[in-house]
Amino acid sequence: MSSEKQQQRRERIDRGIKVRTGGIYALMSWRELVYLISPRLLLIAGLLLLPLVMPGMYWKRVISIVCIYALLALAFDFLAHFVGLVSLGGAFFVGVGGYLSALLNTKMGLSPLVCVPGAALMGGVICTLMLMPCLPLRGVYFAIVTLMYPLFLARVIEALDILGGTDGIMGIDSFPNPWLEQYFVISVVLVFLFVLRRLVNTDLGLVLRAVKDNDQAVKASAMNITHYKAMAVFIASSIGCLAGACLVHIYMWAGISTFALDFSVLPIAATVIGGSGTLVGPLIGCLILVPVSELLRDFGTLRIVFYSLILLAFIVFRSEGLMIYGQRKYHQLERWKAI
Repeated sequence: MSSEKQQQRRERIDRGIKVRTGGIYALMSWRELVYLISPRLLLIAGLLLLPLVMPGMYWKRVISIVCIYALLALAFDFLAHFVGLVSLGGAFFVGVGGYLSALLNTKMGLSPLVCVPGAALMGGVICTLMLMPCLPLRGVYFAIVTLMYPLFLARVIEALDILGGTDGIMGIDSFPNPWLEQYFVISVVLVFLFVLRRLVNTDLGLVLRAVKDNDQAVKASAMNITHYKAMAVFIASSIGCLAGACLVHIYMWAGISTFALDFSVLPIAATVIGGSGTLVGPLIGCLILVPVSELLRDFGTLRIVFYSLILLAFIVFRSEGLMIYGQRKYHQLERWKAI
């Protein structure tokens, strides 16, 4: 080690002194305030600028698909890491929301801007009612049951030849223009991201995390844990159904492929890569995985090999995910200081 390095030591710079929770800080100056809010402003500005900088209509459409998967990843992260319900039902939510929005548009003639929120609310109610008998289950048992729902519904539609059968429902209206489509889905992602972050830090969020950690203790406190689980499932399923509703208006078609398992698997992989339990981590994971998926489309089924290698690399070398690692480095910078 050089003599210059021998006369120096590492000093850690902690930014923002946490007082009570992750959202309350004792700030020493405006510089500290800018330091704390700049990542949020960077995320918002970056997402809003993406449609303007993407080359061609194809990649602009990819941004919309990224937001669809981001909504599913947000719903998964919320249920799994704040309520303790590991759901593989992303495809279930997408299918229900997609078919509902398609029916509202083709049968009742409603505008996509009305169909999407309507399908989200109705789909949330339907999914919650269908999952109610499964709420006492936890861990792998709940995950397996939620995985069965999209497979079951897809086979029912195919066997009974209902809802268009294998041909699906065609003639669905698209959004009025591409710019409205892209900024609508981006705005929805940002709204749900910050709403969920606020929700998990409220008293309700505290109860939900208590249900995850020790549901028997919550039950002993005279609280109805089924009520809180149903509330969380409604929130997550509404977000997933909204993603499915947006999807069918983007492609102007709703069919059995809306129950494809990609909608269950890719959000989980994005959550692992971005950082579970952070909410914004799954969004970052989707911003990585979905474009990579499009770039590897020419490789056909070999894409799964690349997915597996990427996922394996993150699990082995960065198991905490990008967001948790980035947060730690951002708030705990290091510099060399002369002794």
